Amino acid sequence: MSEGNAEQMLATATARADELAAPGLSPRPGRKVAVLSCMDTRIDLFAMLGIDRGDAHIIRNAGGLATDDAIRSLSVSQRLLGTTEVVVVMHEGCGLMGASEDDYTRALAADGARPSWRLGAFEDVVSALRDSLARLRAAPELPHRDAIRGFVFDPESGRLREPARS
Repeated sequence: MSEGNAEQMLATATARADELAAPGLSPRPGRKVAVLSCMDTRIDLFAMLGIDRGDAHIIRNAGGLATDDAIRSLSVSQRLLGTTEVVVVMHEGCGLMGASEDDYTRALAADGARPSWRLGAFEDVVSALRDSLARLRAAPELPHRDAIRGFVFDPESGRLREPARS
């Protein structure tokens, strides 16, 4: 049997334990910011945003959407760990763009799955970003809603832009 990814990852972490250790580093982000982003493999948030370990909380999900669970994590980040800003990063060419909610729901149902969540498919990344920002700005779970910004990343050009605020 070949070694799987998990075994390789465990071996790497074991070999790099001294480098990975963070003695004395606070779980409270030094820059008091939480970043919500898509899980896309092309997005390197640390390099893109100029952040280091200890600077920010990173929350990633499919699409970088303001889902219930993302809001739960952001609420913990703000209420328990002192963040006061939220940055949302979505991107061009997202796998959710143009996907079909109905087809996805049917595929899940065919496997006997009936989740309480929805896929979150969208047609336009800027509209999806605006919807997520509006949801975060209206979320009573977040005590700090005045410093929420959103950006769109283009993995082909490497450019990050802020669509006109609404």
